[in-house]
Amino acid sequence: MTINFTGNGTWNGAYTSVTVPVNIPAGATLKLQYDAGDSGWNVDYIILAQGDQLFRAEENFVKPIGRTVFYNDTLWLALSGSGAEFKFRGTKAQITMKGDQVALGQTDYARIGIYANGVRVVDDLLKKSQKTYTVFESATQQDVVIKVVKLSEAIRSTAGIQEIRVNSVDGIHPTQGSARKIEIIGDSITAGYGVDDVKENGFFTATEDVTKTYAYKTATALQADHSIVAYSGHGIVSGYTGDGVKNTGLLVPNNYDIIARTAGRIDGNVDIHNAPWDFNKFVPDLIVINLGTNDYSYTNDDPVKQAEYRDAYVQFLKQVRSRNANAHLMCTLGIMGDALYPMVQQAVAAYTNETGDTNISSMKFDVQLWDDGFGADWHPSDATHTKAANKLIANIKAVMNW
Repeated sequence: MTINFTGNGTWNGAYTSVTVPVNIPAGATLKLQYDAGDSGWNVDYIILAQGDQLFRAEENFVKPIGRTVFYNDTLWLALSGSGAEFKFRGTKAQITMKGDQVALGQTDYARIGIYANGVRVVDDLLKKSQKTYTVFESATQQDVVIKVVKLSEAIRSTAGIQEIRVNSVDGIHPTQGSARKIEIIGDSITAGYGVDDVKENGFFTATEDVTKTYAYKTATALQADHSIVAYSGHGIVSGYTGDGVKNTGLLVPNNYDIIARTAGRIDGNVDIHNAPWDFNKFVPDLIVINLGTNDYSYTNDDPVKQAEYRDAYVQFLKQVRSRNANAHLMCTLGIMGDALYPMVQQAVAAYTNETGDTNISSMKFDVQLWDDGFGADWHPSDATHTKAANKLIANIKAVMNW
């Protein structure tokens, strides 16, 4: 930037002063220099007065949550429950979020939640290419933890954390990671499809809230860091099909090795479908697999098709194990129907017999009850998710000794 000084017409030491607001990212160098063509001047001193400090959501400053990608100075969130968390001591915090091309459309906006000290202070659909939220403000300095969470799922849209601006004593710092790490792989149930809606309605990102799902509730109760890989309509051998014809376009195994599958294009042009996920960035102790609801729309009660699901499940277990050498694999099913659960059990047994890997188990969820209500398109309600979480938590504690 160029600074314009007001001259006083003399060189006898009678100085004038000028105040210039500048954004100095953490770690940057401030330099005042004389360039060719500038007028002559003397500098007596420079005072740096603390004001707002600007940060990018880099790992030096925030703890990433789930699968994220840092591109063009922005931390992008696609999958349900992905986000970032940081702490600071100060009086104010603002978050600038960046939208993808979906934000300029008419539907499928990314839903985001921002928390200050555990309280959700922002719940919004990102309908602009850029939007700034004041997430904390106080007259006195306080210790604050800020968490940004993508509430809606990857397949529809993405959201980016572009800037973090704080008035702080010593900048911002990542929160400490947990000793426990859980990955949950699932479909619309795990993504929170329609949990804020009623059964008569269809899909809207506005009614998805991953924090109300059994997956998020379980990780929170166990004080575990989480990574959620969930896609509505997806299965292992077939995605959801209304006519019984196998749908191979919606398969979780095809998307497990990438950062995320999404209609959102980062910065309008970057497609992350072909960007591999670095499995060293999040090494889970436990992986919960909850897939089969959409497969059943293809298999129904046909024993041949059910066996096809079982065999595909074995191959997916091998895929997951090849990326996660030491994690316990817990295979679950049942919230929206348990007809395929015997095939899950058979898949676990077949996998162990074939590979010798015994670091695996299975668990059947209780089928949702009418009295607990339903979300959109008969998906689980908050009450059903809570019951499922309680059962999963008890099982994890027994299996993992947590």
